[in-house]
Amino acid sequence: MDFAVNHGLIHANPLAKIIKVFRKNTVLHMPTIRPEQLPDFLERLNACARVQTKTKLLILWQLHTMTRPKEAATTRWTDIDLENRVWTIPAENMKRRKAHRIPLTPQAIEILDQIRPQSEQYDYVFPGERDTTSHVSLFTANAAIKRSLGLKDKLVAHGLRSVASTALHEQGFDSLLIEACLSHADQNEVRASYNRSDYLEQRKEIMGWWSAYIEEAAQGSFFINKE
Repeated sequence: MDFAVNHGLIHANPLAKIIKVFRKNTVLHMPTIRPEQLPDFLERLNACARVQTKTKLLILWQLHTMTRPKEAATTRWTDIDLENRVWTIPAENMKRRKAHRIPLTPQAIEILDQIRPQSEQYDYVFPGERDTTSHVSLFTANAAIKRSLGLKDKLVAHGLRSVASTALHEQGFDSLLIEACLSHADQNEVRASYNRSDYLEQRKEIMGWWSAYIEEAAQGSFFINKE
């Protein structure tokens, strides 16, 4: 319609401001928990006999690396550089179709060491139960949280990322670096068009703090200082 107006085909755009007659979409946020509820969550996870060890390690891997359920479930051994302690998720496995590097903390490495006897002979770190040439279901972590841990409508696997984001923001870390940890697109389009850095070195401090926070939460207390 604007094109027609600009070319003299019509005098005015009859659809101008038509968006106002439609109701706005209601944004539904995924269920999550507050950081101070993390000790209870980890206690439930550790104590639940119905959740397989591999699933528990998958959930912890996702929690420590701040990844999405799909990214965690499809982790490959070949994408992990243990010498440099970096996990590089290929672009095709990322939501934004851009490779994402994640600094691996000692706690994350420990999770890999625990799962290694079950999967080092396979391609995927968390292989499927029936088909070991593939990975676990993308819904494995979510199903365990919902059914076995009794957190239906309170927490979903994707919501673990929100726990990390909240804790890190409240601790005062740079928002730009937190968003980089979460592999979120920079909302500043001008800055994003020029910036090619993924802040890997700067993110090491954040990831280290977060893993220590989780470790302390598992013991019922909190690691709350960056120092």
